[in-house]
Amino acid sequence: MKHFIQNKQEEMLQLIEELVNIDSGSYYKEGIDRVGLVLQQKFERLGFTVEVKEEADYGNNLVIKHKNAVDPRIIICGHMDTVFPEGTVAERPFRVEGTRAYGPGVVDMKSSLVEVLYALMALQSEDVKAYENVLLVLNGDEEIGSPSSRSLIEDQSNGKDYALIMEPARKDGSLVSARRGGGRYTLVVKGKAAHSGIEPEKGRSAIEALAYKIIQLHQLTDHENGISVNVGIIEGGSAVNTVSQNAVAHVDIRITELEQAAMLEQQIKSICSVCDVPGTKITLEGEMNRPPMEKNERNEELLHVIQGVGKEIGVKLKDTSTGGGGDASFTSANGVATIDGLGPVGGDAHSEKEYLEIPTLTERTLLLAKTIQKLSE
Repeated sequence: MKHFIQNKQEEMLQLIEELVNIDSGSYYKEGIDRVGLVLQQKFERLGFTVEVKEEADYGNNLVIKHKNAVDPRIIICGHMDTVFPEGTVAERPFRVEGTRAYGPGVVDMKSSLVEVLYALMALQSEDVKAYENVLLVLNGDEEIGSPSSRSLIEDQSNGKDYALIMEPARKDGSLVSARRGGGRYTLVVKGKAAHSGIEPEKGRSAIEALAYKIIQLHQLTDHENGISVNVGIIEGGSAVNTVSQNAVAHVDIRITELEQAAMLEQQIKSICSVCDVPGTKITLEGEMNRPPMEKNERNEELLHVIQGVGKEIGVKLKDTSTGGGGDASFTSANGVATIDGLGPVGGDAHSEKEYLEIPTLTERTLLLAKTIQKLSE
């Protein structure tokens, strides 16, 4: 199996280049669907059936399993969207420099999509039927919180034993055994406009009212317990000599434990239920949209299995937690043993410097294939 995969490295890089050179930002449906079509054709040639879940506003989602599969016990999740808008590929297409490959989405996570394909191909090459024990969900909106695919992932993961999530490994090769959960809120404050020089007493400042809320929200942060509340964007006012009629704040919430969600949500609602500036009105919108992936007993047992497989093939695997959200949170919260970060090693994701460490591509493909085999025994 190792020999088969190593001989496919150049072929894998060619497919990664093809996928990277398709713009597929989360809001560019056409590009995401083109990536999906390329992958659909590749999987179908291996005897897999591909069910295309049509979406009106986001990229289509794919549910893939082998035509002989009866009741797959492993779900593998990956995403086809990137954070980069249409036109990015024209500015900086796929390229290789030394042992690294560069390009938009090269490691987050187009290389992972290729890794999954070739891991299953490797199992087939050895006539290891474990490829029939796998259900894949490839979605088109992970980078914006999986609004259309969350329910699909939860539904498809029901009753599964294991979830392997294909986000890239950390820079040091670590797997991801825990992720913070979180949500997004928007505060809209309505005040009353007035000329700040002629009759300021007639105004009711929306900016002033919002300022109180920003301070109160930030005071909910508790780094020691893994809670952070960040007002990342504010908007408001129309002119410097006008008491502001409108103000808006966009808030990012992060939590470490599931039980923190309800508590924090109640605190936010309580803060926004009171106006500190008479005559202003506050509207709160948003929700906690990703549960945390906690390092529970189930996940830890799966981690140990994967680390054991790594040891067999000569790869020492550490694990880590990360503050970023991901689809692993949905499978883990659904009671499925979950490990993330099974993609190849790279770094600087979501930036112009994003890269893939090419030597880890075949290494991680072998790890994935052997893990699927091990979990299917």
